[in-house]
Amino acid sequence: MAIDPRGADLKRFLQEDPGGPVVMLNLLRFAEGGRESYARYAAALRETFLGRYGAEVVYAGDGATPLVAEEGQAWDAVLLVRYPSREAFSRMVADPEYQQFTHFRTEALTEAVLQPTTAW
Repeated sequence: MAIDPRGADLKRFLQEDPGGPVVMLNLLRFAEGGRESYARYAAALRETFLGRYGAEVVYAGDGATPLVAEEGQAWDAVLLVRYPSREAFSRMVADPEYQQFTHFRTEALTEAVLQPTTAW
């Protein structure tokens, strides 16, 4: 299952840039004991990287039993993070200091969706 964006994914993400802010939908499925590892990643993200790249957490919450979903489509957590641009997101994930913390996210998850969205 996919967890982290790859270089080709980021390249396409930038090529398809409509301009303006992007809100990143994060759907997360935790591994056994993964919440603690993700909490370490989230703390570093909040304390260092979001402000550095002009981003903000719009919403973070636990998933519940879905009202409408196919079997296996329930998620443990949902986050919405607003970035001023796709380029700002790309610079953050390329930041060598940020990359020192990404293993906490990778270790925490068994599956993830990272869906860029733009306002209607």
